[in-house]
Parts: sequence; structure tokens; C-alpha cells
Amino acid sequence: MIEKAAERAAELTRQLVAFSRKQVLQPKVIDLNAVVTHVGTMLRRVIGERVELVMSLKPRLWHVKADPGQIEQVIMNLALNARDAMPAGGRLTMTTTNVTVEATSQRQRALAPPGAYVALTVSDTGCGMDAQTQSRVFEPFFTTKEIGRGAGLGLSTVYGIVNQSGGAIRVDSEPGGGSTFTIYLARVDDPIPPLEPRRPAIEALRGSETILVVEDEDEVRDVVLQALGINGYSVLQARDGREALAIADRQPGPIHLLVTDVVMPHMNGRELAEQLSPRRPEMKVLYMSGYTNDFVRSPSAGDQQTAFLQKPFSCETLGQKVRGVLDAGAPAALVHVHE
Repeated sequence: MIEKAAERAAELTRQLVAFSRKQVLQPKVIDLNAVVTHVGTMLRRVIGERVELVMSLKPRLWHVKADPGQIEQVIMNLALNARDAMPAGGRLTMTTTNVTVEATSQRQRALAPPGAYVALTVSDTGCGMDAQTQSRVFEPFFTTKEIGRGAGLGLSTVYGIVNQSGGAIRVDSEPGGGSTFTIYLARVDDPIPPLEPRRPAIEALRGSETILVVEDEDEVRDVVLQALGINGYSVLQARDGREALAIADRQPGPIHLLVTDVVMPHMNGRELAEQLSPRRPEMKVLYMSGYTNDFVRSPSAGDQQTAFLQKPFSCETLGQKVRGVLDAGAPAALVHVHE
């Protein structure tokens, strides 16, 4: 138990380091409205039928410079946090607007220097937070959820990405009155660059294969399930290796791909793959982790890396990686996790 707890702590620490310092962002001039609209199409399925999604996007919104994939991650994390705050349902509202922080505005000045910003607001009608919770909400590993329902990295991830993007974030909430998160990103006057050479069409990322997703963090698992489901895959899900083995034993048809976290309770990703592969010789393996990709190596292939996806990742990156692994030749070699 102590070893497993230490493994989990190391995994979460590595993720946090990536979020706060080492995450390689690819900032570009973007229209934030376009990013919010794109994420919104997926959010309607992720948040469920009991939560109403309302978007109010300001026309002629100023441009900002940020990594669009990471901003998608920010929006997704805030939306999942809002969903969890409304177990009986409610309203999730996302708005964008142009904001000028005046030198005379003491409250705004404390958050961001005077200047022109684009503000993204994500608000919910959920349970809200008291002042003590608000003061700790962006701390890594802080969570009000029950054990096993989240690691407390969702909002600290948001904070890290926004901070690394040169922005600022604030939260306004009260018990029983919902919560509002507001992100400020500095305005840029540069035009949005011309479209890059056309990337593979979304249709090329679609498939009909059966994929088993094993991830103990509910938020991450939800995003992966929805992203794969939208692309047409048949998706099975498990919270840990034991549950995955039971699901695989009950599955009458083939399992074409195992998408698994590396470090999980009871059984890590390598051990799961080692037990499943003899039973499922057709199955390929894709590991996802906050560790760098030299954490997972194939002993039978020297320095060749196994199929690996670094967290955090965008839904598009996930789709491309899954399709690439499925279209590759033989099932991936088993790997050893250096512990």
C-alpha cells in the first residue's frame, strides 16, 4: 500500500511539474470564440443531459496569443469541475468579452496589470464554495471530492496553464450560490495567421474498433471516453486493472486497443498489459501518463519507445495517436515500467 501510494504521489508530482514549468506550449494568435465553440460541441456530451450549457460569445472579440490545445484543456477542466458541483443538474455558462483593466480599479489591478484583455468566464449554479475553500482551490492535490473521485489537480492544472500563458484567473463563489471562474488573457493586435497546410481530415481519425480505456482519474477518463466515442469507436471503461480484467473476460468480441494510464491502484499499466495480452493477442497498447516518455521503454526494442501519450493532451492529439496505433502493424511490445 505504501509503495502504491508513493507511486501515485510521484505520478501526480510529475504531472504538476509539467503543468507549471516544463509543459511545452505552442502559442499562436487565436480567436478565443472559435476555441470555446469547438470545445462546446464535445462538452454537451461530457456534462450530461441534466446540465444546460449556455454560451454567450462577444462578436468582434479581440485576439489573444495562447496554445489552443492547452486552452481547450483549461475549458474542459473548468466544465468538469462545474458538472461535479451540480450532481442534480443545473446551468453551465461560458461567456467571452473584451475587458480593459484600469489603473484606478484596485480589485482588477490586484489580479492583472492595467491593459486590454479578453476575459473568458465559466460559471455554474452548483453548490458553491466558502472563503476557506476558495483560498485553496488552485492548490495542487487539494480536493473536496471523496477519495478516489479526483486527485485535486484539475484546477491547479488550469492555474498552471493560464499562468504560463501570461494570463490571470480568479474565482468568485459563495455556498449555495454557484461558482464563477474568470480568465484574463492579454489582447494582441496581431492578425490570426493564415491556415496551415490542411491537416488530416477529422474523418481520417474516426474508426469502429473496440477500445478498452483504463484510467483511475474520473475527469481524465470522461474526456477520453467522450473523445473516442465522438470518433465512432466502441469504448469500454474501467477504473483500474482489476476491473479491466473482469471487463475483458466478459467481452465476447475483440478488443483492438488498450488505452491505459501507467500508474494506478492495485495494478500498473504494464502489469495489466502483461496479463491481458496472452488472452487478447489482437490487442494493441497505448500508454498515457504524466511521466516523460523515457519512463516507459520496450526492453525488446532497445531505445525504441512504445506507444505513449504524454499528459496533458488535446482531444485531437488523442485521436491522431489512437488512429496511428491502430493502423500500425503488429500489437505493441510489452513494456517495463522503471519503478
